This record gives sequence, structure tokens and C-alpha cells, in this order.
Amino acid sequence: MKKIGFSGTLDPITNGHMWVIGEARSIADEVVVFLSENSTKQPKFSAEQRKAIIAESCAERGWDNVQVQIVKSDYTARVAKKHGIDYLVRGIRTTADFDYENLIQQTNVDVIGGAKTLFVMPPRDLGSVSSSFVKALEGPVGWNWTMKNFVPAPAYKAWIISWLRKEWDALWQGAAADPAAAANADAWFERLTGPGAYGGPERHYHNLDHLVHGLAEIRTWSANVGPARRDADIVRAAFWFHDAVYDHGAGSGLSNEEASARQWLASGLGPDISADVAALIRATDHFQSAGVAHPLKETMLSVDLAILGQAEDVYRHYTQGIRAEYRHISDDRYALQRGQVLTYLRHKAEAGTLFGDPFFAEQYNAQAILNMSDEIAVL
Repeated sequence: MKKIGFSGTLDPITNGHMWVIGEARSIADEVVVFLSENSTKQPKFSAEQRKAIIAESCAERGWDNVQVQIVKSDYTARVAKKHGIDYLVRGIRTTADFDYENLIQQTNVDVIGGAKTLFVMPPRDLGSVSSSFVKALEGPVGWNWTMKNFVPAPAYKAWIISWLRKEWDALWQGAAADPAAAANADAWFERLTGPGAYGGPERHYHNLDHLVHGLAEIRTWSANVGPARRDADIVRAAFWFHDAVYDHGAGSGLSNEEASARQWLASGLGPDISADVAALIRATDHFQSAGVAHPLKETMLSVDLAILGQAEDVYRHYTQGIRAEYRHISDDRYALQRGQVLTYLRHKAEAGTLFGDPFFAEQYNAQAILNMSDEIAVL
């Protein structure tokens, strides 16, 4: 078969969709993804954004015989037929899927004279994966780690950037009334999520995942503890900037936290909370935090350490990221130094002093001890 089509809204494209495209490639020389732009739906990503995500996801796998075409206000099967494509491929996960797709197939062929449909069944591990399923994951602490298992990397990155943008805009919502302030906030969002900060290719732990996880922790803490809005904003702003500079002590000779605090002060954001945010960032510096007082210090440090008390799969992501960030250190030296750090932190957890904020201590202390003990045993 020369060409075959695959259609859908694909908002976002999932690993299930990618599997169907892969199957289509096995039976045709060329695959055309017909991306539906339905005016009655409100997709998370625009048609052009979805097109770019799909193209990047296919290119990442070396699939150079897949093209993407946006379909506007027309039947996909009819558009496919006009392009010389006689068959569309669709994934069938359940009997309900079959009943629905069979009805659509009859309409495509008998009513509009469009392309016929070939049905393929995905493997069991992808049987429940859909765009709706993925969308439902967003929100709770750790949602990003779960989503990462079900979508290709370009779709994942686009999704967390979109989520981070909402968090950022909520923090600076007052800036919308001032065009200059809004532009400044836009520029700093691009800077912080870009290659020079959390979005950098060399950021293996202190990266966008870290940023999403920490902000989700703060959101949950705020919802349950009910701090003053100003206090919650101080913690959020401090977390956005606290690891913005991360260079293993190279360059200026300043600690990462001190350099990040200075970057925050230079940003011009949040003038009413500026000094408090800078002090809180400095309080996360383990080399000087003992001498830095701040009423939100224990909360901020607990947010940063919360990763230690996550489920086993999330903790594994964390340990892999940490090792990658310190790949310049030999295995023997890393094992020694990492072991010393973990032993110290486990001792604090066993003494009940690892998480200074009671909200985080109650949730994570016991699991943190188990996780660190397991990692020490492996080291």
C-alpha cells in the first residue's frame, strides 16, 4: 500500500496514537496524519501547536515518512479520498470503540464516499491510554511523572510548559493591567523555562520536572494549610527562582542560591515581596541557611526535600537525574559522597527533623526513610 491515513484531534498525542501510527507505517509507504480542527471543541493546544508536536514526536523516532495535515470544517475521510488515500487506520481498544468506529466507517463510505477504515488493536499496556485519560491526570502532586509514561516527550514538554504558564500567570496576574510589567513577566517566563535555566539540556534533575513537582507541592500545601495569600506567593516566587542558576559552583564563585537570589532581585518582579523572596531563596542554601532566618524557611526547605518521600518510581526518576547532574564525578566518589549525604538526611528523618513543616513531615517522612535506606543499600 502506498499511502494510509490516520485521523484524530490528538490533543495531546499519546503513546497509544504513536503505536497506531507505527502500525500504519508497517503496512504503507507513507502515513498522513489528518489533524481535525473542530470548531465545537476547545482543545488545549491549537491545531498548529498539535501539528508541531506530532511532527516532532515522529521525527524523534526517525519516522521520516509521516506527514501531518490539518483538516478544517470537512470530513476527514472525504479529504483523505481527495488525496488519493483509500484507507484510514484506527485503533480499537474496546467493544464500545468498535461499535462507534464501525458506525463512523459506514458513514464515511456509504454517505460521503470517503476512505474506508482498517482497525488495529493496541497492546494491553496501551489499551486504556487516550487523550481524555491523559488530561484527567493533571493536577495532584506527581501528576507530571505519571503523565510522562503515556505521551511522547514533545507532547509531555508542551503540556508541562502550558501548565507552568498558568501557574506563572496566576502568580503575576496583576501584571496584566500594566503592559510593561506583563511584558517583563513574559520575558522572565521564557528565560526561566528556556535553555539557560530549568529547560536546559544539561539539567537532569533541577529541570522543568523539578519545577512542576515543587509548584504542585506548594499548591497542595496552600490548599490544605491555608496560609495568607502573600505568604503563598512568596514561596511560589522563591521556588521559581531558587535553582534558576545551577552551575556546580563554577563562574562567579557564588553559591547557586546566592546567584539565584541576585537574579530574582534583578528581575524587577514582585516589588512588594522582593526582599522576602530573596531571603527565602538564600534560606535554601545549605551552606548558609543555618544563619538565615525567615518565617517560611521550613516550608520552603520541606518543598525542596519532598521528592525524598515520593513513591518508588518517582524517587527512581529523581536518583537517576541526580546521578546525571553529577556525571562529572567518578562512580566511587559519587557513591561515597552521595552515601554520606543520604546517611545525614536519613538520620534527620529518623529524628523527625528532616521536614520542618508539619504538613510535609506527616505525608513524607516515613517513605523518605525507606527510599533513602534502599538507595544507600544500592550504593
